[in-house]
Amino acid sequence: MSELITLTIDGVTIKANHGTTVLRAALDNGIYIPHLCDHPDLNPVGICRLCMVEIEGQKPVVSCKTPVEEGMKVTSVSAELEQIRQVNLELLVLNHDYNCQSCTKNSKCKLQEVTRYIGLDEKRFAAMRKPQLDSPLDDSNPYYIRNFDKCVLCGICVRTCEEIQGDCCIDFAYRGINTKISVLGDKPIIDSTCVTCGECVSRCPVGALLPRNDIEPTHETETVCPFCGCGCGIVVGVRGNEIVSSRAVPNSPANSGSLCVKGRFGLGFVNSPERLTKPLIRKEGKLVETSWEEALSTIAQKFEHYRGDQFATIASAKCTVEDNYVMQKFTRAVMKTNNIDHCARL
Repeated sequence: MSELITLTIDGVTIKANHGTTVLRAALDNGIYIPHLCDHPDLNPVGICRLCMVEIEGQKPVVSCKTPVEEGMKVTSVSAELEQIRQVNLELLVLNHDYNCQSCTKNSKCKLQEVTRYIGLDEKRFAAMRKPQLDSPLDDSNPYYIRNFDKCVLCGICVRTCEEIQGDCCIDFAYRGINTKISVLGDKPIIDSTCVTCGECVSRCPVGALLPRNDIEPTHETETVCPFCGCGCGIVVGVRGNEIVSSRAVPNSPANSGSLCVKGRFGLGFVNSPERLTKPLIRKEGKLVETSWEEALSTIAQKFEHYRGDQFATIASAKCTVEDNYVMQKFTRAVMKTNNIDHCARL
């Protein structure tokens, strides 16, 4: 294990691991440096230029890409840095639909956070020529909406798709003021290779990517995803008596903070009025509710009339290895068939 590196940020002596960036070292020690494009799950790129700092003996650098060094003296607050950050922030806000009150990301937006810290010169900002923001929404995906007028081109979604999901379905397109995040051929997202995992949606710092029917939960509960047998950790948001959101447990050993489309967007069945709560049995051509005892007894009686290839078993990934072993022994030894399959094969 390597020794910790000692450095000073704004007169405060801190320690950090070798290879840690100045920005992460500061944030881990309670020292705020404004940033927008940096995310702890992704490789730093230094796009937004809001995290500029001064290092003794050097010109201003981006702290998200600068590794810590022994004895380094960092300054995050100075007149020059404030001017640099304010200009960069003005350019971001100028090209942003800042109608915050109607945005569901309101109060959770990273752009709001850095704006509160850096501040805007209202006179300078009012004198600037603002572009017309009228890009159409991409609402082709059934689970989330893309709002290009809210996008700040931080590239977090692009890097998430490449580094975490490995899909690479989106990237920067066009040039200059026309730059945007696009799929191949600038088509709707539904016509791309997007697998709707929602990883980009969960990491978007602004309101450019938002889930449909985004409802704020009253409380959250950590649990396990009910779908496949991977056992992904999820945090379920509840409002009233309904599940309204789902996100990954950051440090879960099963999924390491990632989810698939089912775990993130597929829990709506829990609230469905058509969900079965009791077993059904067919009587006189109609399915009627019954007890588990009667249902299991009926199944056992009907099994007597089936043998060999007339019978098939579908095992479950939610069962233990021992349960699935017993299931295949029952299918082969009792029902005399090899017709057994498993949902994890799909």
